[in-house]
Amino acid sequence: MPARRTVIFAGGELSELFLRELDDEDFIIGADKGALFLVAHGVIPDIAVGDFDSITQEEFRRIEEQCPKVIACDPVDKDLTDSELALDLALKQQPEDILLFGVTGTRLDQTLASIQMMTRVLQRQISCSIMDLNNYVTITGSQALVQERGYTYVSLLPVTPEVTGITLEGFQYPLTDATLKLGQSLGISNRLVAPTGTVTILSGLLLIIQSKD
Repeated sequence: MPARRTVIFAGGELSELFLRELDDEDFIIGADKGALFLVAHGVIPDIAVGDFDSITQEEFRRIEEQCPKVIACDPVDKDLTDSELALDLALKQQPEDILLFGVTGTRLDQTLASIQMMTRVLQRQISCSIMDLNNYVTITGSQALVQERGYTYVSLLPVTPEVTGITLEGFQYPLTDATLKLGQSLGISNRLVAPTGTVTILSGLLLIIQSKD
């Protein structure tokens, strides 16, 4: 039976706090340095994948010794980032939900690529989220529940040129049948006024970013 949730730890910014988000039933994938992070903290990923060019040979042997499945790729010949290799493996698990850690950081190109990857997951009708110490990012093409997670702001950013029929419930600044176009900042820095808010749209793809300073 497929795991309900697949969790990816990639090689970007990681924290021990993320380990608290794990459940015993999660299928866990470590991508490159993310696999080493997991092993170093006593969590054995179901799969370790990547070119492993950011770790030493000794660290790679440690991963090989502890992980039940290791997929190593040539760093020159591979076409995908380690995060996308991990995402492809996650999709094969046919989960209900995919949660990604370590896919944001100082590399803006890598961060944007990871956010754009979420559209692939949504096309499979699988829920997808990215979490770091300052942000929790989800994407929707229909309706999403936004839970209070300790973040200050909730911002809405269109992924497609236009997102129509945006209706917000449980927010400080409600919207009804609104339209957001790519490049507009109307959806920035809203706040929840209830434990759970609802975002509903009619067309397009919308990023929902919970964040704090």
